[in-house]
Amino acid sequence: MPQELLLQVSPEIATNELLLKDYLAKQIKVAAKEIQHVSILKRSIDARQKAIKINLKVVIYLNGEPFQEHKIQLPEYPSVTNAQEVIVVGAGPAGLFAALQLIELGLKPIVIERGKDVRGRRRDLKAINVDHLVNEDSNYCFGEGGAGTYSDGKLYTRSKKRGDVTRILELLVAFGASDDILIEAHPHIGTNKLPQIIQDIREKIIECGGQVLFETRLIDILLKNNEVQGIITQKGDTILANKIILATGHSARDIFELLDKKQIFIEAKPFALGVRAEHPQSLIDSIQYSCDYRGEHLPPAPYSIVKQVNGRGMYSFCMCPGGVIAPCATSPGEVVTNGWSPSKRDQATANSGIVIELKLEDFEPFAKFGALAGMEFQKSIEQKAWHLAGESQKVPAQRMIDFTQNKVSSDIPKTSYVPGTTSVEMGQVFPGFLTQILREGFTEFGKSMRGYLTNEAILHAPESRTSSPVRIPRDPLTYEHVQIKGLYPCGEGAGYAGGIISAAIDGEKCALMIKESIGK
Repeated sequence: MPQELLLQVSPEIATNELLLKDYLAKQIKVAAKEIQHVSILKRSIDARQKAIKINLKVVIYLNGEPFQEHKIQLPEYPSVTNAQEVIVVGAGPAGLFAALQLIELGLKPIVIERGKDVRGRRRDLKAINVDHLVNEDSNYCFGEGGAGTYSDGKLYTRSKKRGDVTRILELLVAFGASDDILIEAHPHIGTNKLPQIIQDIREKIIECGGQVLFETRLIDILLKNNEVQGIITQKGDTILANKIILATGHSARDIFELLDKKQIFIEAKPFALGVRAEHPQSLIDSIQYSCDYRGEHLPPAPYSIVKQVNGRGMYSFCMCPGGVIAPCATSPGEVVTNGWSPSKRDQATANSGIVIELKLEDFEPFAKFGALAGMEFQKSIEQKAWHLAGESQKVPAQRMIDFTQNKVSSDIPKTSYVPGTTSVEMGQVFPGFLTQILREGFTEFGKSMRGYLTNEAILHAPESRTSSPVRIPRDPLTYEHVQIKGLYPCGEGAGYAGGIISAAIDGEKCALMIKESIGK
């Protein structure tokens, strides 16, 4: 019988197949040549001690024991050319995985996406980085694949209760992702590899008879007796269907405004907001691995930190080892930051959002906007940052210790944020209570991570799109909107997901609920 083992080994052994086989042979007291194959099921890093170890879960197959390489295959997707149609608004992970699930269930998705296809987006990303020009329909947030395509591709989720994480990961592998994502504790595809995977998903949807329409923005939802009848696009086209999955992402403010205008019930939702902090990756490595040089066998170190400051959570968000900071505005006249890493995480800097949890009462100055109060609060900070940094895509920036001491930095070194920086006292960007929490919080962070609080670290503001400022309420059993029949709020934009995996799971669930409702 194959043997399953849990073990801790050095990074050198963990990354060398021959050394690992020799080590395992000694553990189970056989000659290395008797081991036919070693399958690694799970892998994680234990950096709590000075001698860093890799945790492995493996299965050992000896000679003569049955072993067959398991190749992950796509489901047998049927042709849905003539099947009942379902409109899917948004081609992010929620929308794309909803479309795949609809096809698997024998329904035809019509996916509309306001942005361009995954390759076409690149020109607009260059425009915002180099020329400071924001295309409101094609940017880091909008376009095929959604925000995750060009802003990292992290696949880790704490939301195991949401659904079948393994199924989503296996589908990604079947579409071309490395099977390492099945075993890593914190799987990550990388912004450089995601585009091809997303393109292949789109091609499969079309091959099966579904439709994917780019540069097609929803401007109205057709209703009759509180039931959806279809949609109207900005091109003036009408697309009819009595089932709509609304998966437009957390930055589609025009959709929130449309729902509010049509008196379709939505509500303000708390979110988190703060800055993006960039350190030299070598400094983070030295803190996390307790060494001067991490060596060739360890990956660039991530970090995760949480503190309670003045009764609020302040925490790292979307940490990007070996990554860069990107300009993620979706309209002219605002500045927004986010971070991403290539698959090798080989950039010289590490960055992370450092954000503070907000409460509904924080939005009271914007109460006249009703359910959009949180969104208007968010916009006000992004617009203020734009003005302070010179009314371009340059970002307000400050050295970390200077910020804690309320001191304008005399100089800002070149950072990974391509449009550039402007030295600003960042207390001007945020309301006073947020500034105070950030200042105290960074001091506390420095106590927990010795060396973290340093003027080598540059703060960029704001990190404001952590999650949707609006929730589109739905029935917890049917996933239908609480007021509008046939409307299925979905993913991050509706307030029901936070990242690629949870959004994909939510998309699948919405598709399953639609199939169930049709079958009644």
